[in-house]
Amino acid sequence: MQEKTIKIIVEEEKSLRAFEEVFSTPMPTVGPDGSVKGLPGPYPRMVEGVERGGHRVYELAKKAKATGTPIMNPILGRNTAAETYKESLEMYAIPEKLGLDIFHFVHAEATRHIDPLAGRELIAQSRGKGGITPMGERELVGLGGGARHPMRINATGDTPHLSIINALIAGFDGTDIGPVIHVHFGGRGIHDYRTKVLNGYRALEICADNNIFVQVDSHKHLNNLDGTDGMALAMCLLAEGLSVLAELPKELAAIQMNVAGINILADLALMRAFKEVLWSGSLIVVPETFQNPPPDLIAESAHFARMAVTAKLGGADFFRPKAAESVGIPTGASMGKAIWAAQDVFDHTYAVDINDPYIDHRKEEILGEAMEVLTKVLGLNQTLAPGDIGEKFWQRFGVDELIDKIVNGGKSGLMDAPRAGGWDLKRHVQTHRDDDGIRRYLDGYSPLGLDPSKLTFTKSDAKPITTQAPTRKQKIVLATVGADAHVAGVNWARQALEQAGFEVVFLRGMNLPETVAEVAAETKADLVGISNLLGLGQELFPRVGQRLTELGLRDKTIIVAGGRIAEKEEEHAIYEAKIANEGPGFLGVDAFFGPGTEEKDFVGWIEKALKIEA
Repeated sequence: MQEKTIKIIVEEEKSLRAFEEVFSTPMPTVGPDGSVKGLPGPYPRMVEGVERGGHRVYELAKKAKATGTPIMNPILGRNTAAETYKESLEMYAIPEKLGLDIFHFVHAEATRHIDPLAGRELIAQSRGKGGITPMGERELVGLGGGARHPMRINATGDTPHLSIINALIAGFDGTDIGPVIHVHFGGRGIHDYRTKVLNGYRALEICADNNIFVQVDSHKHLNNLDGTDGMALAMCLLAEGLSVLAELPKELAAIQMNVAGINILADLALMRAFKEVLWSGSLIVVPETFQNPPPDLIAESAHFARMAVTAKLGGADFFRPKAAESVGIPTGASMGKAIWAAQDVFDHTYAVDINDPYIDHRKEEILGEAMEVLTKVLGLNQTLAPGDIGEKFWQRFGVDELIDKIVNGGKSGLMDAPRAGGWDLKRHVQTHRDDDGIRRYLDGYSPLGLDPSKLTFTKSDAKPITTQAPTRKQKIVLATVGADAHVAGVNWARQALEQAGFEVVFLRGMNLPETVAEVAAETKADLVGISNLLGLGQELFPRVGQRLTELGLRDKTIIVAGGRIAEKEEEHAIYEAKIANEGPGFLGVDAFFGPGTEEKDFVGWIEKALKIEA
């Protein structure tokens, strides 16, 4: 029992000690003889009077399949165990009033994205933000967390296998390690792509060894970075291949996917495509978050609830009733109301079977692209068909062989997305979201090495974003600061500014504020743009200006910022009003551009600030 887990602990002892030190969380130890102490037994096991384990979650999935109504999978995690438990009880009040059991996704502190061996300084400067701490997991279970409603924790990032060992010790039933394959991970402060995939595989082995329910990968992440549905499905299937090789039981595996609610037929086609080929026992459906939901909690509920219709009609096993990215980490009360709103949709949506030919056509498009990606990534001579994919198919590969094929697929450009952040991956793809809500490739900008006849292309007049020599003398540095791997915003800013003729020095995600200032000084930048989506702006943004001041350059350098300035939902209106009434000076910046900013307003402000004539 637990042979793979013990082997990983022995091999990763230095990383475990680093995790223990930076998070003040005792982890298993390795004796001189190679024996491991401090590792609890696998699930099922009793923790704080409750038998825990991944099969507890799968029982909920089976209930969803039997009733045709998805189980709620709300996301709620605060910075301390006491606060998380308090807010959770407020959230639980609604489903318990409605007689529902839910699967609680406890959002974790964002510093878990970083390898504790390689990024101690970044971790230390970003602690206590974005969700519950590693020690807080253990304290939350001690307070009563997970007693009725099973819980999973997000362990995404460089070293998910370390976070999952902590979750096992704490007593969490499930985890979220996806994206394992998705190519958007990479950049400053994050591992190379091969290490990312390898550590994802180690995490899958630990889940398999210990009967932990796991979201193995996610269509959502690639979709949020302008990737296509077919590409995302292929990546999820590759993650499932690794899951099979890790000997994870299919009933403990789940895949997450986005629905947009723009075109219900397209959403249903997407869900049917996934369900036709997935090996995993559960499908978790999440409302798309990158649609700029209204910055008002009541209006926001309507925005997310409309996507619940697709989840019900498409036969989802789990559904997230809202997302944390909109106006900060939710309160328990507002998440409870979101559960209420989504359940009302489920209860009053007639489960009719829709057989419009559009659905089948779109489903075949998605499957066609996914099979083309898999065929080329796996180096097969004959194009795969959906019926070829299954447990026996994946068992023909060795672990190292499959990992090598996946990594080569990313590095060669076979797997690609427009706003990806991987520094060691080839980039070529451009896409456009058409009026029907479907994202398609621009002609000439489909993934390198794929047969264009197997892909779909936009019919709109969308123009490609081309690399061009700067036409303006001003130089701009862009980066996220702190333990923030969210690069979509700065990527958007980079593209807008490059198209406007500026030279942009792009540092991607996870940077120390002082590093950004020093790069600006070295490159003689006229403007610095920084972002943080975790509510760390007040702490981190001013340090960029402070370092520029030390270098004698603050009065010569404009600083603008973006992201989510309010970490928590209840703080959002306060800081929005403070910026509106007082300006962004308290953040140490000259302007702040939050979610929903229009490109013309952003570029226009910068042109004016740099005194560029129209």
